[in-house]
Amino acid sequence: MLKVVVLISGGGSNLKALLDAAAEPTYPAKVVAVGSDTDAAGLEHARAAGIDTFVVRPRDFENRDAWGEAFAAEIRTFAPDLVVSAGLMRVLPGGFVSEFSPRLINTHPALLPLFPGAHAVRDALAAGATETGVTVHIIDEGVDTGPVLRQRAVSILAEESEDELHERIKQIERPLLVDTVRDIATGALPLTPA
Repeated sequence: MLKVVVLISGGGSNLKALLDAAAEPTYPAKVVAVGSDTDAAGLEHARAAGIDTFVVRPRDFENRDAWGEAFAAEIRTFAPDLVVSAGLMRVLPGGFVSEFSPRLINTHPALLPLFPGAHAVRDALAAGATETGVTVHIIDEGVDTGPVLRQRAVSILAEESEDELHERIKQIERPLLVDTVRDIATGALPLTPA
């Protein structure tokens, strides 16, 4: 059974998808803890499922590296096989990444390497793209530059708003993350850095 720690910053819709999948007896992964950099609403999904949560706020530390070390220390206590950034809206410090990568993955609402960064959906629309999508990738020390594990395309509809497009991407993102974690757990998808 693959032990997973999930990291979030917001509502936790990807977390909820993983929790629902892990509740099935045949799913080969278990969420053992959920961490956040803020009092994220999504932590309630974990609490409702009886899963440990922790919050490590960057403002409580003198710099990003000190925050990253404290965040890593919390994660270490759960001895995870995989750390999933599922909506953690923060660039992780190098020391944190080097400790957990390549067993550190992220979802991103674009077809990387196109549209990296925090505003991927807005950027795709601004560029006049006709297609975008979702990527699950290994986190490296860059911003959305790690090796791609899985991708799914989403067509951009005429006159579509950023919120509408983002919601359609999330509909693809949730099952893609669930399937990716399953395949990592079964060994069908090896985590080897490029």
